[in-house]
Amino acid sequence: MRARRSTDVTPPAMNVLVLITDQHRADHVGYAGNEALSTPNLDHLAARGMVFDNAWVANPVCMPNRSTIMTGRMPSAHGVTFNDRSLEWGAATHVRQFRRAGWRTALIGKSHLQHGMSRGSAHPVDLDPAVDHGYAAGWDTLEHPERYVAEPPCFPDDFYGFDTVELSIDHGGRMSGHHLLWALEHGARYEDVVVPLTAESPALQRSDRWWQLYQPPYPDELHSTNFVVERTIEFIESCAAADQPWYAWASFPDPHHPMAAPGRWYRRHDPVDIEIPSSFGDRAVFDHAPQYLRDTLRTTPRMQTRYVTPCGTDDPDLVREYLAATYDLIEFLDDGVGRILEAIERMGQTDDTVVVFTSDHGDLGGDHGMLLKGFNPFRGVLQVPMVIADPRRLPGRSPSLAGSIDIGPTLMDLCGVRPHDGIQGVSLAPVVADPARVVRDHVLVEDDLRRSDAARRGMPHRLRTIVTGAAKYTRWCDGHELLFDLAADPDETADLAHRADPRLDAARVALLDSLMAHTDDARGAPVS
Repeated sequence: MRARRSTDVTPPAMNVLVLITDQHRADHVGYAGNEALSTPNLDHLAARGMVFDNAWVANPVCMPNRSTIMTGRMPSAHGVTFNDRSLEWGAATHVRQFRRAGWRTALIGKSHLQHGMSRGSAHPVDLDPAVDHGYAAGWDTLEHPERYVAEPPCFPDDFYGFDTVELSIDHGGRMSGHHLLWALEHGARYEDVVVPLTAESPALQRSDRWWQLYQPPYPDELHSTNFVVERTIEFIESCAAADQPWYAWASFPDPHHPMAAPGRWYRRHDPVDIEIPSSFGDRAVFDHAPQYLRDTLRTTPRMQTRYVTPCGTDDPDLVREYLAATYDLIEFLDDGVGRILEAIERMGQTDDTVVVFTSDHGDLGGDHGMLLKGFNPFRGVLQVPMVIADPRRLPGRSPSLAGSIDIGPTLMDLCGVRPHDGIQGVSLAPVVADPARVVRDHVLVEDDLRRSDAARRGMPHRLRTIVTGAAKYTRWCDGHELLFDLAADPDETADLAHRADPRLDAARVALLDSLMAHTDDARGAPVS
């Protein structure tokens, strides 16, 4: 839906396209050297942009990191520390800054800035709230799937900075949000797409090893990937026809599980051809880790209580199927990326558009025998793909540290948009211009659970990770710690925290310094 615009200003020079996927590892693209899948369109984008080979999340969970990308602030600062709470209605976002400066702005696909489908991920507290936000009732229900049964809810003119919002809320073969209504208009059968996220979901074909690997009973034209592509192109076309600058957030729900590639995209990869991670059989890394990680290993896919529960396996053939299904989805969305970029080229706007490609977090993908993600500090979930293509800059590849938290500051810098207060990320624009430049010496990663939920499950509720050069150090609130040398041990199989390594003390100090540096002083600050 399109909302009213509040300002009319001289059109700025550059449009912005953000292509964001969900649960997409940094090494699950062709340009990263993965020869098991074909991503020609992302590879082409990488060839004309700056590839950040050392990009990390601020939090390896959907809502916290998406809110960080929006605000340029750590989860502990913007308040979305877990998937059970929504980003505050008045939070400053870089998209709001673009909108105020005169850009048309659209969010197409997955938002997850409000808790919607994940609002049951933590138990509510039977106490008065810590803060009475004062917002009108229902402010954080705009992503509740049940509000889209017949028609979409009425969105405000400014949804975290977006004046156009068309949501795809669910995963796998289940549809909700604007996507559901669009699919029904295009011939989808209600009973095929409003389905449980369980083994009872309908499927044309399904893996014998895990119900989450299946082919849904509808054509690929109705899938969320195609919805995002078609609606994004239509938004860009409308802006181009009106000669208006635009910012499009094209957010693909895939390759997040369930891995349900539709139509011709299903089983494009034969699992027997897929290599499993070299760390698949490693278990020594858990010798000094908290007990809950060893419990995760013993929780097989058939033992999951919910479809998002992280789990483990000692079955290499299951991992091959899992990765093959993931690659199917990635190739589908790569095709969609190509269609969007071709449309921009057809409209003559390639030279006027900054393009960003990234993901909200990664995936374990069989590393150390684990699948999915969830309160886990390993590289597969913390590192993400990141490309920033500015047609005014030369392409390149940079080993410099970068974070999801830096995307907003970078876009505002590249496009000459005034920033807001409280930004904790840094602009990567100097690195976009010169891959040898260094703008940060570390990346901090937060990961939190509700204290009461963690206590109920007998596990720590907080962990922090710091990446400094080749060193990656993690500490839990109960004192457990891990230290890896990523240059010498990229698969994270040799924990140095318990080998009297001299780098341990330096890592502890670096983490402490980073925690102090990221303490927020902007919330509630007076403004002129």
